[in-house]
Amino acid sequence: MKRTRVLLADDHGMLLDALTSFLGTEFDIAGTARDGSALLEMAATLRPEVVIVDISMPKVGGIEAARMLRKEQNSAKILFLTMYSDLPLVEEAFRTGASGYVLKTGSMDELVKAIQCISRGHTYVTPLLGEVISTLIMTNPQQKSRPVTLTARQREVLLLLAEGRTMKEIGQLLNITTRTTESHKYEIMRNLGLKTTAELIRYAVRINLVSPIEAPQTQTALPHEETAAPLLSQ
Repeated sequence: MKRTRVLLADDHGMLLDALTSFLGTEFDIAGTARDGSALLEMAATLRPEVVIVDISMPKVGGIEAARMLRKEQNSAKILFLTMYSDLPLVEEAFRTGASGYVLKTGSMDELVKAIQCISRGHTYVTPLLGEVISTLIMTNPQQKSRPVTLTARQREVLLLLAEGRTMKEIGQLLNITTRTTESHKYEIMRNLGLKTTAELIRYAVRINLVSPIEAPQTQTALPHEETAAPLLSQ
């Protein structure tokens, strides 16, 4: 019986080793990547059937990497394996064309089940996200939200993004976690129908939040989350 060909991408070495060892008994591990840039290169040459990717990675973030894979018409199924359970990030992950979303607090057995599910052409959302979120994603994972007025906190995040601040710097300035900052960013992007940080910067200039001179050269990659994620429970 042909084994599903899987490419793993995560910047935490211990977790990557554990995943390779465990999943190697069930699937064909095509390779492992420690950042989003390496993931894109390996996906183009190794042609995996399933790509397992974290959201926060160096160089190119997981969501942006997934978006680029789809732009390149790579046919691999994308499964996000992350510690982030925030609804805006979940929605954004599926909007890029992901087929599955699993939390790192789940079990290895659930990860195997998710890979098997999406490799058969289905969608998998971990029950740990709750019934309401699962129903929302399963019903219409690519649904676009209607534009809404930004909250005061979202405007603060947008302003700091437009000034060239990283997710970590914004979190420190606003006294919130990097994870919460990323959630605000993707909520803004979802509400405005934007796809990249560059588009966010242009929007900030357009509404006179910052001047064109103040706006920096932007990167589309999600800044690297430096807080180590827990290993998957056995």
